[in-house]
Amino acid sequence: MLKKAWIHTRRGIKFVILFFIATFLIIGTIAFLYKPTYSVFINGEQVGYTANRGELQKKINNYVEKGDGTNGNVAFVQVDNMPKYELCLLKKGIVTNDDEIFNKIKEEGVTYYRYYAITENQEEKTYVSSFEDAEKVVSDLKEKNSTNINNIAIVEKYETEMKDLVTAEEAVSKLYVEPPKVEVASTSGKTTKYQSTGTVNTKTTTSSGKASLGISLIRPISGIITSRFGASSSIRSSAHTGLDISAPAGTVIKAAASGTVTFSGYKGSYGNMLVISHGNGVQTYYCHCSKLYVSTGTKISQGQTIAAVGSTGNSTGPHLHLEVRINGVAYNPQNYVY
Repeated sequence: MLKKAWIHTRRGIKFVILFFIATFLIIGTIAFLYKPTYSVFINGEQVGYTANRGELQKKINNYVEKGDGTNGNVAFVQVDNMPKYELCLLKKGIVTNDDEIFNKIKEEGVTYYRYYAITENQEEKTYVSSFEDAEKVVSDLKEKNSTNINNIAIVEKYETEMKDLVTAEEAVSKLYVEPPKVEVASTSGKTTKYQSTGTVNTKTTTSSGKASLGISLIRPISGIITSRFGASSSIRSSAHTGLDISAPAGTVIKAAASGTVTFSGYKGSYGNMLVISHGNGVQTYYCHCSKLYVSTGTKISQGQTIAAVGSTGNSTGPHLHLEVRINGVAYNPQNYVY
């Protein structure tokens, strides 16, 4: 019995050894003739092989996020069909083609560019490369008191075609609008008269009552009241239709309420004058200004700088003549402010 068992054991050992030898030879032969690699498919079509799946996919991902590096304004590249990989054994004589696969991805990719449009009244006027440049354009236009600043906006764009980009300085030069004005001689040297645009009612119709404005007003300037509503004077032919507030020449004048400029320019005895319409027939007048910073049609916010104190027109010294009108009728500004 023991002898038979030993014989069977020896046969089993021989079989195991032969099995391992055969397996080793098969694996060795495969390793000699083939190498493990990945077959690459795009949209179900085999396009080649890659030995390093991770490196190839990393290169593709970087391209999708940043483009090929030739344009700094690339936002992303849209690739609808990303590659799929299947592990396979490739004969050693067959080479991988990572570059061809990558170029195939590039051919199918759609590049989107990011840039910034500077708009005026919602119309695209010019384009800059970065948001920082766009902010600088708006900031510089504000510093220069460009009359169109309240109609300027920044719009971020993502498009498949690039626009012609300009520098911030070129954009400012293109967009800047100086207040229209002409200079005419006067007995005291030179006085700036702004060309008139828009319409204004300067009739001396007044009311001593107090009508509801539907809005709240703030003080356009701080100063001393030198002539009140309804007052008579040798320098006017009728009762005073507004309120005179004395202040040094050049003092900033702010909008008493938000609205739209409906008149900007020189108006006879009123001198340089701005009129802001606030809706429901309510208007505020700012007169005798030395400078006008906004033009007709400009949207104004409450407290925004609109002009500077002066002594233009029929005036004996620097001051603001402020009027509050409802449907053309002048009301006492002190009923609402000061």
